[in-house]
Amino acid sequence: MTLDDLFAIIEARKGADPDGSWTAKLLAKGPEKCAEKFGEEAIEAIIEAVKGDKDALTSEAADVLYHFLVMLAARDVALEDVMAELARRQGTSGIAEKAART
Repeated sequence: MTLDDLFAIIEARKGADPDGSWTAKLLAKGPEKCAEKFGEEAIEAIIEAVKGDKDALTSEAADVLYHFLVMLAARDVALEDVMAELARRQGTSGIAEKAART
């Protein structure tokens, strides 16, 4: 499964019954709850990265990607827009890109 596939599934669940879909349940709680859940998963991934548990980090990384996409969907931010922003930045030094933001 690609991130595009997963994002399409998440988008399709926006109108689904929250009693039958975890994604629909998260989205029904609103963007703030989706962002909070993403943050929780990111912290769990950080913990596993520090501990050095590769299998646990892999699992948490999958959770992070899923919840990140749910958060984007909750705010109607298209994955293709995020990918376009990454493409725009390609070939630019991270230091130069960060300096250009100010």
